[in-house]
Amino acid sequence: MTVPGARAAPDGEIADLAVRLDALLPQTQCTRCGYPACLPYAEAIARGEADIDRCPPGGDEGAAALAQAAGRAIRPVDRTRGEPGPLRVALIDEAACIGCTICIRKCPVDAIVGAAKRMHTVLGAECTGCELCVAPCPVDCITMVDPPPQAARFVPETARERHRFRQVRLAREPADRARRFAQAATLKLAELDREPPRELDAATARRRAIVERALARAHARLAGEPSDESP
Repeated sequence: MTVPGARAAPDGEIADLAVRLDALLPQTQCTRCGYPACLPYAEAIARGEADIDRCPPGGDEGAAALAQAAGRAIRPVDRTRGEPGPLRVALIDEAACIGCTICIRKCPVDAIVGAAKRMHTVLGAECTGCELCVAPCPVDCITMVDPPPQAARFVPETARERHRFRQVRLAREPADRARRFAQAATLKLAELDREPPRELDAATARRRAIVERALARAHARLAGEPSDESP
């Protein structure tokens, strides 16, 4: 749906305008604009589907810059989406952290490190202050705090690249998982083949059939074929 009063860029210019608008956004990837990241929001503005006032982290100055680039009327940020303000960063209470990894999965720029059932920590210089890790934490051990004086702040261009890399990694994960599963299933079949010859009893036949079906699903996933089951 086109925003009333908004002018979409000509078809041939939408992609170029989206890139210029994205360069003006703060790259927090916070989703407060209603889009999954900064670039999709920029693309929606370029198509005339979103207004320029949806980015609280960019503040009124950022909204004015977007308006100028998009040829729209200048207007302040919509405060119902959040109050503009200085950057705050996530801080994990490491003593309370249970290592659930939920925050790691929520971080749009991979600024949280840790392992399952192990303490997590935030890379302060990479944290964009998006707050997406706060609400999902099951033990409420994440808070937003002012960064220490003289602390390194995230660089928008770096945050953009970290977000892009994360999207590539997430898109690649199903194939990587299927590949590992196929390797494990192949090894299991080889192990069954090495067992001493004996009459194939029902239990052994069932085990082999299960492994063979799993291997077939993994190969189908790697080949890009639809599968009703996941490895």
